[in-house]
Amino acid sequence: MTLFWIVGALLVAIALLFIVPPLLRSKASGRLSRGAVNVAVYRDQLRELEADLRAGTLSGDHYEKARRELEARLLDDVGGVERAAGRPQWGRRAALVLGLAVPLAAVGLYFVVGNPQALAPQAATDAAHNLDVQQFQALVDRLAERLKNNPDEVQGWVMLARSYAALGRFGEAAAAYAHAVERLPGDAQVLADYADALAMAQGRRLQGEPEKIIARALQVDPDNVKALALAGTVAFDKQDYATAVAHWERILRLVPQDSELAQSVRASVAEAQALGGGSPAPRERITAAGNNAISGVVRLAPEFAAKVAPTDTVFIFARAADGPRMPLAIMRKQARELPATFTLDDSMAMTPDTKLSNFPRVVVGARISKAANATPQPGDLQGVSSPVTGAATGITVVIDSEIR
Repeated sequence: MTLFWIVGALLVAIALLFIVPPLLRSKASGRLSRGAVNVAVYRDQLRELEADLRAGTLSGDHYEKARRELEARLLDDVGGVERAAGRPQWGRRAALVLGLAVPLAAVGLYFVVGNPQALAPQAATDAAHNLDVQQFQALVDRLAERLKNNPDEVQGWVMLARSYAALGRFGEAAAAYAHAVERLPGDAQVLADYADALAMAQGRRLQGEPEKIIARALQVDPDNVKALALAGTVAFDKQDYATAVAHWERILRLVPQDSELAQSVRASVAEAQALGGGSPAPRERITAAGNNAISGVVRLAPEFAAKVAPTDTVFIFARAADGPRMPLAIMRKQARELPATFTLDDSMAMTPDTKLSNFPRVVVGARISKAANATPQPGDLQGVSSPVTGAATGITVVIDSEIR
């Protein structure tokens, strides 16, 4: 559902880039179309800030600061355009009407003639999904053509790069980010996104150029959450667990403690501490909590075997059947270990107050992530058990669905 609205927002924003500028273009000045682009980009960036705030990757203070900076930049840009344009023309009024009408009409028509239930994963069809992607690709390609003639539109390059990344075209996303970074070298978020896209383009390897770009991002902003997460992953891959923990614990000081991101980061910190010999307590001393341990096996449905690589990360977790959705216990394996046995107990709790023993009924889930991301992403494979009671054994979790 979230992916649908993100793609929809990008489609509307890109569509406005082609609808609004011609109406604003005049013989006296060609800068009016740039104002329309800035408005569309502002809307897109504001949506991204709001999404980051909801996800917990951006604190309230950072959100307000970033929003005020966006508004100030938009006012400056719009003011410059109006001064260059003189008195408003009918085209500007039409552009304003269309700028509001296009997204409102799109949403309105969708709810009138569309099928909201089709957004549910179990009801989605490949044909409809492919049609949406084809339309989106066409608009993205048109934006790329537009930028060939307007290469200094920095936010256009950023939008193009993020659109390519949403389509899984990571090589092209990296190239677009390179254009953006060349024109905007002091933006830590763009640098972090560039490093991520480049790593995906080279087989999910952060070593080399992506690692250098991550370092640049942290020089610009030592508190950039994405750059810290990537830097921790670089250190973890090098088995420098202390450095990984340092980067990830810094994230925990920046994000809401009850957010999904904080929960997944705590799980990564616990794993790094255990591998680095810094775990607070060995498993042998904690299995006294085993009265509430649950165990079983995770299997992969045969029809999904072709979509999984041996090095893909498998997250196995338990959460309350009736209660908070944050994991009560979590562990990590690799796809090559499937079918894999597991035991989850209170020693794997994210916080002292959210332990398996505190909840009478839990569900066990397993998810395969190609990006080793503890936060669920479209394309991940997953499976969930039926609710079980504490101390249950012999649980079977079958990974048999894909997150859309």
